[in-house]
Amino acid sequence: MTYLTVKWLHILSATFMFGTGFGTAFYMFFVNRSKNVQAMAVVTRWVVRADTWITAPAVVFQPLSGLYMMHAAGYPPSASWLWISLSLYALAGACWLPVLWLQWRMRDMAGQAAQALPASGGATDATDATGIAPRYWLYERIWVALGFPAFGGLLVVYWLMVSKPA
Repeated sequence: MTYLTVKWLHILSATFMFGTGFGTAFYMFFVNRSKNVQAMAVVTRWVVRADTWITAPAVVFQPLSGLYMMHAAGYPPSASWLWISLSLYALAGACWLPVLWLQWRMRDMAGQAAQALPASGGATDATDATGIAPRYWLYERIWVALGFPAFGGLLVVYWLMVSKPA
């Protein structure tokens, strides 16, 4: 592959990674505030799929293509902007991996609550008024908290990727 092809794919995958991540986070954040269990079940299912099908491949491709371009363009491996980028990317990844696990659990809990809601007629001792287990809301708070450093770090990585400061 040529350098320009890899660069185009790198930019495209960065766009997919950040755009899909931000878009799915937006919908999941607001559907949770609706407390509509059926909507929560649908959205969490699609969030997990989008992160699996779109975000995860981009997450893997980003450092590989970035390191290839760095080498091909002759940037020294000791460039401070590169190490800051990789460190922030690692921070975002360290936040994103638990987020994936949380989303899978939240998807399962929302799906179970949506299936049980019509039959149960409401809350039980193990659920709130929506039929969602209280652990869902704990996971949701952690999910939100992990999103801030992940997205913030990636915004700085974008800036470093474009500006490559000395």
